[in-house]
Amino acid sequence: MSEALFGPIFVPDDIREALGGRAWLQAMLDAEGALAIAQARAGLIPREAAETIASCCDADRFDPEEIGREGRAPGNPAAPLVKALTAAVPGDAARYVHKGATSQDIVDTAAMLVARGTLDLILASLDRLATACARLAEEHRQTLIASRTLMQQALPTTFGLKAAGWLVEILEARGRLLAIRESGLAAQLGGAAGTLASLGPDGLHVLREFSLELDLAEPVMPWHTARLRVAELGSVLALVAGAVHKLALDVILMAQTEIGEVAEPSGGGRGGSSTLPHKRNPILSVTASACARQVPPLAQTLQSSMAQEHERAAGAWHAEWETLSNALALTGGAVAAMCETMEGLQVNADQMRRNLDATGGLILAEHVTTVVADHLGRLEAHEIVQAACQRTVETGKSLYEELMSEPAISENLSQEEIEAALDPADYLGSADELVERALAFYRREMQA
Repeated sequence: MSEALFGPIFVPDDIREALGGRAWLQAMLDAEGALAIAQARAGLIPREAAETIASCCDADRFDPEEIGREGRAPGNPAAPLVKALTAAVPGDAARYVHKGATSQDIVDTAAMLVARGTLDLILASLDRLATACARLAEEHRQTLIASRTLMQQALPTTFGLKAAGWLVEILEARGRLLAIRESGLAAQLGGAAGTLASLGPDGLHVLREFSLELDLAEPVMPWHTARLRVAELGSVLALVAGAVHKLALDVILMAQTEIGEVAEPSGGGRGGSSTLPHKRNPILSVTASACARQVPPLAQTLQSSMAQEHERAAGAWHAEWETLSNALALTGGAVAAMCETMEGLQVNADQMRRNLDATGGLILAEHVTTVVADHLGRLEAHEIVQAACQRTVETGKSLYEELMSEPAISENLSQEEIEAALDPADYLGSADELVERALAFYRREMQA
């Protein structure tokens, strides 16, 4: 596998570490230790034995690759880990290792712990990304820029409003991920067939203590083949990746040579070309895009794994492990890349204004029509302005010049009125108020 070569390009080291073999191994060991502690609290095993087992649950004592290779025969890594842990636990305590659990209990619970640790990292990056977008929205609430629909200039807007749109989408995605982090991650304990039979009448007591020890939600029932929570996590990761992808695409388009409205932070060779030294590629946004594109198919795999056979899946469960890890990793990679982009984004306000003026005033045709209609009526105003716009395109003159050459306009409107109608700063609608609404939403969400 090529993870060692390509992984560092797309996924930050802290997220790779949180999802690595050692992290998974430690999470499984944490589950084993918590199981022993829970059973001791329920009076099923001696407290000294539980403490001894928990003290041996250190991933540094075991080799993830060796555990993985030995897991090929039973089809999961928990079985060889239990064997190795049992051998590592001294004395009589060894006989209580893994009591009452099945391999899936340990792996599923570990998946929730690994997901929680990774979500904390992603959420921290999302907070930074939201803060960067909020700063851009505030600083540039009066910076004029052309809005674009179907890739064509549409109406004047502000870069602050554009950043505010980014901000709200990131905050809404963050909220969904935060909800999963706070209540969607549950412990798994059901025993061989989901009945907790080997724990006798104390099964639910052990489940409660197990969940409390790990600080995971206590499920209503074992969820061995009820995979909604895993599929939901994948779906929300896809939403977060999609929200970040929107930002990345906007930056990529705005950073084009012919547009030149923004540039990513540079330095350390970032964005350079091996053959074209003049280029400054938006490589962080490209990286975010590459990561984000891969998450929806992974989420689809997790969704397709929801249909599982009876009380234990024949393959669908196994398909989740790497898929979930990759979805977490790539979402984290996308967020981290855009966080770095927005925190160092260079905004070229002058170029934004030049682009806005590139049509010679045509971008204000709607506003002009509205102003002229107050004097001539809507239909006549539309026809006159449309004709002036057509001549502007054909002659290369400005819309102002073509409008003033129309007797119906020059006789009814002053030069000052036409100039005002062609001022993009006077046709921003509720842009500033919308920015303020977005910033207020940001303040509420970050204080919650």
